Amino acid sequence: MRMAFAVASSSSAISGPSFSPSNACSEPKALQLAPFRLLDRTHGQSSVLNLSQRRCAVKPLNAEPKRNDSIVPLAATIAAPEVVEKEKVEAEDCEQLAKSLVNASPLEIMDKALEKFGNDIAIAFSGAEDVALIEYARLTGRPFRVFSLDTGRLNPETYQFFDTVEKHYGIRIEYMFPDSVEVQALVRSKGLFSFYEDGHQECCRVRKVRPLRRALKGLRAWITGQRKDQSPGTRSEIPVVQVDPVFEGLDGGIGSLVKWNPVANVDGRDIWNFLRAMNVPVNSLHSQGYISIGCEPCTRPVLPGQHEREGRWWWEDAKAKECGLHKGNIKQEDAAQLNGSGGDANGTATVADIFNSQNLVTLNRNGIENLAKLENRREPWLVVLYAPWCPFCQAMEGPYVELADKLAGSGVKVGKFRADGEQKEFAKSELQLGSFPTILFFPKHSSHPIKYSSENRDVDSLMAFVNGLR
Repeated sequence: MRMAFAVASSSSAISGPSFSPSNACSEPKALQLAPFRLLDRTHGQSSVLNLSQRRCAVKPLNAEPKRNDSIVPLAATIAAPEVVEKEKVEAEDCEQLAKSLVNASPLEIMDKALEKFGNDIAIAFSGAEDVALIEYARLTGRPFRVFSLDTGRLNPETYQFFDTVEKHYGIRIEYMFPDSVEVQALVRSKGLFSFYEDGHQECCRVRKVRPLRRALKGLRAWITGQRKDQSPGTRSEIPVVQVDPVFEGLDGGIGSLVKWNPVANVDGRDIWNFLRAMNVPVNSLHSQGYISIGCEPCTRPVLPGQHEREGRWWWEDAKAKECGLHKGNIKQEDAAQLNGSGGDANGTATVADIFNSQNLVTLNRNGIENLAKLENRREPWLVVLYAPWCPFCQAMEGPYVELADKLAGSGVKVGKFRADGEQKEFAKSELQLGSFPTILFFPKHSSHPIKYSSENRDVDSLMAFVNGLR
C-alpha cells in the first residue's frame, strides 16, 4: 500500500509553487482572498509548526507499518505536533461549534478543524471538485493530511488527476484499497456488473465503505467535501461540523469521530469560481459534462435539466444515491420512502408539491387509468410521473412548466401524476415507470403511451419529442 501523507513541507524538501510554512507564518498581516480571509499568524503562535525545529513520526491512517524512507520522501512524513489532550468530543460540543461557525467561510472552518485536531484529522479527497478542500488547507498555512479511496474502478482521468494534484501541491496522497479477497469473492460469485441488477450498495460496501472504515479508525476527525446543494434528498441539512453518525474513530465507540464539512453552505457555482480564481487543477472529466465523479461504471455526464447527482447510479431511485460513505445523511423517513411508504395516510411523503401551473392538469389514479384506456383521444397528452421529494424531478420542474406554458392552446394537454408511495407499484406495472421522473406521451389515436427515453430534459428537447409525435 502507498503510505504517505499530504502535509506542508519546507521549500528545500519540496519544489514547486505551492507554499512554505515558514513564509506563511512570517507575514503578520491578513491575506485578503476574494470573500475569504486568511487568519493572522505570527512566529509567536504555538499552533504554527516550525518544520526546521519540530518533527515527529507519522501515524498511518489505518495503523499499518510505515513504508521505508527510501519509498516515502522525508517531506511527506513530517506531521503536525501531537495533540496533548485527546478527550472525546461530545455531540453537544459539536452542535455548539457548528452554530458558532454557521456563518464562517470555508477557510475559517478548515483552519479551525486543522488547529483543533492537528495530525489526527485528514481530508477525504475523491478526485472531483473537492480539490477545493486541499486548496483551503494550503491557505491556512498549517500541515494537513489527505487520503483517497482507490476502488480499482476509477476513470483513467481520475488517476491522472491524483498525480497532478500531488505534483501541484508537493504532497503525497494516502490511498486506501479494498480487501482483495472480498473483491475476488464478489466478482467470482456475481460478476463485474452485478450492481446494475441488484443495486450498488454491495459493491460500494466492499470497495469503498470498508476501506474508509479502516482509514477512519486511525483518526479522530475527517474533512469531507459535502455540500447541501449536491443532493437535496440526502444532504440538505448537513452541518459544518458534527459527530459522525456512522463511523468510529481512533478511540472507538460513538462520539469518537468528528466530521467536518467546510463547504456545506457553499453553492457549487461558488466552488467553481474559487477554483478558477486560484488556478487550481481540476479533473478533465468535468469538461466532458461530469459533475459528481465516482467509479467509471457508475458515473456518467449530466445533461441539461438534470441535477448533478443524477450522473451517479442513474438506474436507481433518487434517494438511494449515497454509496454508504455518508449513510448518516439518509433519515428514517427517507428510508421508508425508498421502500414506498412513510409520510401521510396515502404512503407518500408530506412535502410541497411541484409542477404547479395553470397550464398543467393534475391527474389522480382514476384520471390516469382513464387516460390510458382511451383509444381515440380528442387531444394528445404529455404526462410526467414524478415524486415531489425527488431532486431530479425538482431539477426539471422549470423546463417542464415552461413547456406546458408553450403548449397551452396548441392542442396538446400537459399533465402530471404523482407516482410515489402506494401508486408506485401501479406506475411500474402499468405506466412504464423505471425511475423518477418518467415522461409519457399519449398519442391521439393510440392507447399505447410512448416513453420519453432521453435523459435530456431541457425545453427544446422535450418540445422536439412532442413535435415528432403529435
